[in-house]
Amino acid sequence: MGMSSRTLPKVVVLLGGPSAEREVSLSSGKECAAALRAEGYDVTEVDAGPDLAARLSALKPDVVFNALHGRWGEDGCVQGILEWAGIAYTHSGVLSSALAMDKERTKLVYRAAGLPVAESLLADKAEVMAAHVMAPPYVVKPFNEGSSVGVYLVHEAANTPPQLSDDMPQTVMVETFVPGRELTTSVMGDRALGVTEILTDGWYDYDAKYTAGGSRHVCPAELPQEITDACLDYALRAHQALGCRGVSRTDFRWDDSRGLEGLILLETNTQPGMTPTSLSPEHAGLIGMSFGQFCAWMVEDASCNR
Repeated sequence: MGMSSRTLPKVVVLLGGPSAEREVSLSSGKECAAALRAEGYDVTEVDAGPDLAARLSALKPDVVFNALHGRWGEDGCVQGILEWAGIAYTHSGVLSSALAMDKERTKLVYRAAGLPVAESLLADKAEVMAAHVMAPPYVVKPFNEGSSVGVYLVHEAANTPPQLSDDMPQTVMVETFVPGRELTTSVMGDRALGVTEILTDGWYDYDAKYTAGGSRHVCPAELPQEITDACLDYALRAHQALGCRGVSRTDFRWDDSRGLEGLILLETNTQPGMTPTSLSPEHAGLIGMSFGQFCAWMVEDASCNR
């Protein structure tokens, strides 16, 4: 870089935090901080806690790079602190962060934008454990937490409702199970970057909690052109309909026996994982951007009033 490091913005990378996805965020944040230092930025890492506002006020960064995942960091809360403090930040703003974190309201937005979704409902945890609230097969998941809290699949043959663990919230989302392949697409600004297929080992046991075993990424996914194009189109429309900014990632399910009719949107992540082997950085690689360039783009894109 030709400029002196003094002219580059002073960046605070927010990582960790109190959510169920703390560990993922610590790892994302450390990788982003290292990459930004290598690009010449002056970087401080801050583990987000209750004293966050005071720490930011003392550090006076030009930009906050938000590498938090899950509640508080991804749901509009930290974005509100940053707007209040007038500090430019990466990724989505208050409203779109809150909207995308709420999986049921996300679906209302998708439907209004003409995007295909699976039928679902919100129910009380006790009701879900007492009797089937929907004809199996269906999936039970938290409606406002990241994936690490757990997902349950209730198979067609299941006689009994699922027994949910204590770490599941009081209100859960129950969704028709859509069979098929797992696809995901990242959007950067006004551009959809590419499609990855995620191949997981041992997805579910009967009535079992989903645990991510090993997974392989096929990037770019080997798909009919029509499906690739639809993923790119739908992801960009989802990003715009939710009012996302910076980088987002939308997850799909595709039942390949049904062609385009079999493609549905599951959710949009406003703070996708950010290690060099994460899905979104792989998508940036498809358009020729290194991990460092991708992180730097987010810093340059940062603002208030998002």
